[in-house]
Amino acid sequence: MKLDPKHLAQLSVIIEAGSFQAAADRLGLTQPALSRNMKALENRLGSTLFNRDGRKSVPNALGLRLAKNGQAIRLAEEQASVLADQSAQGIVGELRIGAPPIVAGRFLSHAIARFIRDNPNCVVELRTGLVHELRRMVEHGQVDVILGPKSLADPSVGLVFDPLIDDRVGIMCRTGHPLTSRQQVMPSDLEAQVWLAHSRGSLLRQQTESAMTASGVTSMHIVCETDSIRSALEIVSETDLITTMPRATTASYLEDKLVFLDFDHPQFHRPLGAIRRAQGSANPIETRFIATLK
Repeated sequence: MKLDPKHLAQLSVIIEAGSFQAAADRLGLTQPALSRNMKALENRLGSTLFNRDGRKSVPNALGLRLAKNGQAIRLAEEQASVLADQSAQGIVGELRIGAPPIVAGRFLSHAIARFIRDNPNCVVELRTGLVHELRRMVEHGQVDVILGPKSLADPSVGLVFDPLIDDRVGIMCRTGHPLTSRQQVMPSDLEAQVWLAHSRGSLLRQQTESAMTASGVTSMHIVCETDSIRSALEIVSETDLITTMPRATTASYLEDKLVFLDFDHPQFHRPLGAIRRAQGSANPIETRFIATLK
């Protein structure tokens, strides 16, 4: 037998309030309308819910038992309403983020930790990948937003870019490297060095090679390749190898072991921001997280 949950909820209010009139006032109904609803519930049950005591209606055993179910329905509705409000405000829910390994390091992990502390009812999933992997994730709806360089946001596949910072690329070496004593680093100086390069499928590798060519560096002597940012930083800090890294997202790794050389080029410009599908709208949690980053 299927009962109207609204009638059960109203029954619980009647018993809590002590009378039909008091319950009607609380529910925003007229007393006759509430009485009709209870009559409909009794007809559905084929049994009464109240005994008459003069002019007063006293709930019987069945009425009291069903009122407990009605109270549970009201509680569930209240909890659902609160959850819906929190979701609309971005206070509760799930956020799925994709990012290149460099961005997913301390730069993003610190921001995520801060966001989780401030929003304990939100669940965050962070996935890392190279260019083709990240594009596939967002195109197939496996992530809500990508935090990465603008060059990853290809308009031809329906991606839009919301800028955050200029995470421009710099040439990194260990503290005390011979190049750090040069007043001006020349392309010929870079050609004479041994390099640690990022993986061939990465945007950073592509941008590095393009910027070096544009700077007049005709060749790069690469002796090590890796897609591990931590390994790259540790190797460079302990050798005379040089590499390229985005300045903003790796700044927290420098400490006293690593430095950026005073060498720049317009092609080192690297806008970093939020990338999402053009046809989708940002959910409140996503908007809240981007605000945390900004």
